[in-house]
Amino acid sequence: MRRGVTRSPLPWLAGLIALYLAVPVGAFVVRFAVSNQRGFGSAGLFPSLLVSLESATISLALITVLGVPLAYLLARSSGRVASVLGVVVQLPLAFPPLMCGILLVYLVGPYTFLGRLFDGHLTMSVTGVILAQTFVSAPFLIVGARAAFASVEPSLMDVAATLGHSELSRFRRVALPVAARGIRAGMLLAWLRAFGEYGAVVVIAYHPFSLPVYTYNQFSGAGLPTTLAPSALALLVAVAVVGLSRIRLDPRPRAALVPEASAPAPSPPHRVGFDLDHRVGSFRLSVSHRPGGNRLAILGPSGSGKSTLLRCLAGLQGAAAGGVRLGDRAIEGVRVEDRRVGYVAQRFSLYPHMTVWQHLMFARGATPSIAAHWLARLGLEGLEDRFPRQLSGGQQQRVGLAQALCSSPALLLLDEPFSGLDPPVRRDLQRELRRLQRDTGLSTVLVTHDPEEAALLSEDLIVLSEGAALQSGPSRGVFAHPASPRVARLLGIPNLHRAVVASEGLIDAQGTLLEVNAEGVGANAAVLWSIRPEHVRVRADGRLLGTLADIADLGTTTELEVALANDLRIVARTPEGLDLEVGQPCRIELPPEAITVWPDPMPTSPTSAPGGGEASRPA
Repeated sequence: MRRGVTRSPLPWLAGLIALYLAVPVGAFVVRFAVSNQRGFGSAGLFPSLLVSLESATISLALITVLGVPLAYLLARSSGRVASVLGVVVQLPLAFPPLMCGILLVYLVGPYTFLGRLFDGHLTMSVTGVILAQTFVSAPFLIVGARAAFASVEPSLMDVAATLGHSELSRFRRVALPVAARGIRAGMLLAWLRAFGEYGAVVVIAYHPFSLPVYTYNQFSGAGLPTTLAPSALALLVAVAVVGLSRIRLDPRPRAALVPEASAPAPSPPHRVGFDLDHRVGSFRLSVSHRPGGNRLAILGPSGSGKSTLLRCLAGLQGAAAGGVRLGDRAIEGVRVEDRRVGYVAQRFSLYPHMTVWQHLMFARGATPSIAAHWLARLGLEGLEDRFPRQLSGGQQQRVGLAQALCSSPALLLLDEPFSGLDPPVRRDLQRELRRLQRDTGLSTVLVTHDPEEAALLSEDLIVLSEGAALQSGPSRGVFAHPASPRVARLLGIPNLHRAVVASEGLIDAQGTLLEVNAEGVGANAAVLWSIRPEHVRVRADGRLLGTLADIADLGTTTELEVALANDLRIVARTPEGLDLEVGQPCRIELPPEAITVWPDPMPTSPTSAPGGGEASRPA
């Protein structure tokens, strides 16, 4: 016996409510089976059933046609109007049905404007039944559909916009299919609520009888036995409708017919430049970039504004975000779907109802031959008929990239595209993207928090923090000479230490004198200095003698940690295998041109300025 199950109260609580719901139905079935008077011969039984079936179905059609768009707009809006509408939609749930009918009398009663306009036919008719049912059951569909639309990943809609689809197309081809299950559940509840409505109907349209009104009249006039027949019919209808609602309507997609591949026509690179000033709540993004190379990377920590910057370039934040130029074309006033900007969002953002081939053909203007080219180029052959749930993480990322490329974009925006992948898969895709950049001349803007990824996939680099650029320029220069300790930390440079200026061109790092190229820093000034590990030379004739504190074989490189003095430790990386052991002497050389020096913004006392303890590795 599984002890965890027996001790949990959840099965008992669930069983109690299930029993409470099932026992009355079971008691009715027993009574129906043994009774001799069920009421099937009573006049008006089947006409009332038809009235309820007809009116509930028409009511559901009206609610669906009008309520689903309302639910979609409510799910995508957050202003006061949306809040007020959300309350109004739910009010019929709070009112007793009888009072709902009374409220409707003020709108469609025989002495109202609408009542006189339709010559009193809005009440005491099937139309009246439909109006009453629609009023009380509409919230069930609207609330359910709104929740379903709200659960649709915004990135799915954003990607569809960059693929050239208008708002209506995104609603029809993305939002509706993704939210379909929730909408179907709301439709089921709305139909059942309309079919069983009594209170509002009896006020607005007592004649002709609906099934609930007929049943109450039988109960009040002839007693319980004659209600068996209408109750049995209602139970059968409910079981049938619930059963039908559980049938999966997902059609099996046709096998993709992949034509002969044709490479897209080469196009000149479109370098991107921008001057953005955009607020999101209390956060402000203010950053500029002048066109340089074809490949730009935005590097920064979480919350620095990287994704917001990318959304501004795509047009997803509106034209007010600032100026954006693509080549010689200003595009800040161009709609998202017309910008010819490909967008690969985080977490792949694939459409669960589409196969791989349908993803590649989803972009406006995509052609089968070009889709076949990217299918083959990105190693997706044989996966054409698979859905996203049937793909690995690497395959999903390739599909997202291929989908964006099938739109023949002038600029490709990549929002941390490889962050959720295993290291081997991530490296493979990084190399594949680098080959695409080189072979096609494609202009890209990459957002990442990985310095190595930024160095691999960019010519120009912007280091971003708190919505502002800390440093920008050619990637090689930024990595070689960070503008500040903060930039060095964001670039992942481990060698960051304190020192004092001993004389011109010389700093004292805890008793170790280092030659540097530092101008404008006076003698005895406290400074911070840094050198990239790959620039540290491990050689037998090195000027600096230390002790090997640690050595790690990283496969393609060897990383060493050399203690020069007390807690002053230098990390070095070399592609060569070294015949050294921890504790042995080790000589290194620090080229002056590779050392970057800054004034120390938080200097310690001169006697303790050279890096040690926490000071040698700022947090």
